[in-house]
Amino acid sequence: MNSSYQIQIYDRRRDQRYQFTADSDRYILESAEAQGIQLPFSCRNGACTTCAVRVSSGHLHQPEAMGLSPHLQRQGYALLCVSYPESNLVAETQDEDEVYELQFGQYFGKGRVRQGLPLDED
Repeated sequence: MNSSYQIQIYDRRRDQRYQFTADSDRYILESAEAQGIQLPFSCRNGACTTCAVRVSSGHLHQPEAMGLSPHLQRQGYALLCVSYPESNLVAETQDEDEVYELQFGQYFGKGRVRQGLPLDED
């Protein structure tokens, strides 16, 4: 069953607040764009962190967020390009470099990666 939810996003880079409706069967980024809201994005397939947000209230489902470790997802981080809302949601965009550092900083440049990416080491 399809449901609609109220989404509030604060875009830190632009110092802009957006409010829009998103359906539970459509990615949040797509819903925003359909309503004329331009949020940060790059790859559109859950592999980078350009569209990363930190959720302060509400729930979403992001089964395709391969660019975000399970650890960061549990801390409330999400990728809007592959996230479906499951409730009303309040979130804030994140700086891509900050998310990258949170996720990979402990590994890269420190000789701790043996093979591949450390995303599934949780």
